Amino acid sequence: MMVNLFSVFDPSTSIMNLSLNWLSTIMGILMIPMSFWMIPSRYLLLWNKILDKLHQEFKTLLGFKMINKGSSFIFISLFTFIMFNNFLGLFPYIFTSTSHLSMTLSLALPLWLSFMMFGWINNTQHMFTHLVPQGTPPVLMPFMVCIETISNMIRPGTLAVRLAANMIAGHLLLTLLGNTGPAMTTIMLTLLLITQILLLILESAVAIIQSYVFAILSTLYSSEVN
Repeated sequence: MMVNLFSVFDPSTSIMNLSLNWLSTIMGILMIPMSFWMIPSRYLLLWNKILDKLHQEFKTLLGFKMINKGSSFIFISLFTFIMFNNFLGLFPYIFTSTSHLSMTLSLALPLWLSFMMFGWINNTQHMFTHLVPQGTPPVLMPFMVCIETISNMIRPGTLAVRLAANMIAGHLLLTLLGNTGPAMTTIMLTLLLITQILLLILESAVAIIQSYVFAILSTLYSSEVN
């Protein structure tokens, strides 16, 4: 009777001969909040270093008028969001949202519209001076106003197309090269694998660069309305 009573403590739950009872030992660690660990991890230190560097970069571009309101954090969040989506698209069978204009335009257009509305409502005279560059001859002023207006209007489109086109180009190249693999010899297949790895490294760099370019250009556009 006593043997049967203590048998409830025997490890009995298993899948494919692997005992799952000992998983209860590490469940407590999963419930401990991250704030419990007083010393931050190397990953957290690296991420904080990157965010601080981006904050310093955007602070220089925005100027001291806007930085007091915490405007740099908007562009840091934008950079992080785009970079995260770009990297996710490099994994197989994961939808690349940043390769579609509906996604990139939904990021660029509201930003540009908000900058324009803020600038024309609060700094109307300053916005008019931006339409005519300094030192323009009086004869060329009407033409410069038209050129500056068109270049201002196409800004959200160029932001969206640049990001989407770079994502599409790299993914298409990787897909086209990958589809030729089954018909190749062993030597050519080895060269193809090396090429694919190098292209994947290049695409990882492009994912970071394009998110940085998008955030930097948005910052420059916002700095012009003050």
